Amino acid sequence: MTILIDADGCPVVDLTVQTAGKYKVPVLILCDTAHQVQRDGAQTLTFDKGPDSVDFALVNRVHPGDLVITQDYGLASMCLARRARVLNQNGLEYTPENIDGLLFRRHKNKKLLRAGKHPKGASNGVLERGNSR
Repeated sequence: MTILIDADGCPVVDLTVQTAGKYKVPVLILCDTAHQVQRDGAQTLTFDKGPDSVDFALVNRVHPGDLVITQDYGLASMCLARRARVLNQNGLEYTPENIDGLLFRRHKNKKLLRAGKHPKGASNGVLERGNSR
C-alpha cells in the first residue's frame, strides 16, 4: 500500500506523512508548480499547473489497495474505479455508495452558482468543494 496525497490545497499533508511514518507506509505527494510541497519522509512529484494535471497524474499512479487523500470528488470517483480507498481531509471515506450523491450535489451547486444563487452547506457538516481548478 502507498498513500497518495492530492496536495494542492490539502491541509493534512503533515499529519498524513507523520502518521504514515509511524507505520512505515510510503507516501507520494502530488502537486503542481503553484503548490510545491516537500516533506521529509515522503516523495514529492510536481507537475505543470493546468486543469486536473495533478489529478490525472495521481490516477495513473494509483493501484488497488492504495489510500488516496483528496478533497476532489471527481478524483475520488476515478480512484474508487481503480479500487483504491479514498478519504477527504476530514476523514470522510468516499465509497461507491456515497460518491454518486456527492457528485450530483456538486453538480447541483454549480448550477445554482451559475444562476447567481448560493448553495447551502452539506447537512453532515462537510463543506462542498467547487473543484474548478
